[in-house]
Amino acid sequence: MRQYLTVKKFPWPWSRRDDGQNESSPLIPKLGAAKAEDEELGHVDRKFQTGTPSNPNHNSPTGIRPHYSYSLIDYFLKYFLFLCNMVFTVLGLVVLGLGIWGLVSKESFAQEKIGSIGTDPMLILLTLGFLLTLLCLTGCVGALRENCCLLKLFSAIVLVLITIQVLFAIVAYSIQDQIEGYLRSGMLAAIAGYQDDLDLRFITDEIQLGLQCCGADTYQDWELNVYYNCSAPGVLACGVPATCCVDPLENGTVWNSQCGVGAQLLDEFTAQSMIFLGGCLGGISRWIKQHESLIGTVAVIVVGVQILAVFFTTRLMESIQWHKAHA
Repeated sequence: MRQYLTVKKFPWPWSRRDDGQNESSPLIPKLGAAKAEDEELGHVDRKFQTGTPSNPNHNSPTGIRPHYSYSLIDYFLKYFLFLCNMVFTVLGLVVLGLGIWGLVSKESFAQEKIGSIGTDPMLILLTLGFLLTLLCLTGCVGALRENCCLLKLFSAIVLVLITIQVLFAIVAYSIQDQIEGYLRSGMLAAIAGYQDDLDLRFITDEIQLGLQCCGADTYQDWELNVYYNCSAPGVLACGVPATCCVDPLENGTVWNSQCGVGAQLLDEFTAQSMIFLGGCLGGISRWIKQHESLIGTVAVIVVGVQILAVFFTTRLMESIQWHKAHA
């Protein structure tokens, strides 16, 4: 009698069941799951193509955010502020360089002069150049990078400067009678230290040459200088600087530094052919009266430019903040 060995067959993953369903393997996704995944991927692709999220009430991480373009005015404000601040940054660097050059050329950092560097006029150029460069560079970078923090700092500093200038103009107008006294004291101090301070000497010479004057009130003011005093031992005694001379050039070409020697010993009638008799304070007053309209126009333009800079900066900040809020 034959004996049959019954072998139990195990279905393979790709074999079909009697009910027509595939026996799935854990490593092979089901057909329905694959279709669902394809449909989901297709849905995501469509969302990327259309740029609209599936749920309008929520921002979908798979969707593309809508693009908000800047207007032509926004671009004008941005690059106008950038270019203007760039120009003034270069100007500030030039002033800063002049201040450094002046200090180095006079050896103000030498050990014997370092104690008096705080009163050096070149330090004013150095400070102004540094502050102007820093301020304009802040506005330049803030406009280019659309950085609201830098733009706020820039506009705040400009507002402070406008306030200081307006207050200075009000104070100067209210004490204009006392300003002449301050100028006289400063001019006399510059005359006294003429030979010892190169900066005072340069400023005094430029004023006397430009305004064609001599001394503060009269050419006799040079008696205050120890080198031009009549009791001083030297060739400069009882004289005045060459910048007081009517014609300081000998033969029209060579600078004659001795043209004012002995001028204080002469009477006014004789001295007027050699030197300028009028003081520089009167010359300054006449120059201001002759150019007061120009001075006022320049002052208004400077303050107006600063006000426009604050307005443009504020408008640019509002535009940047609006676009960031709606992006």
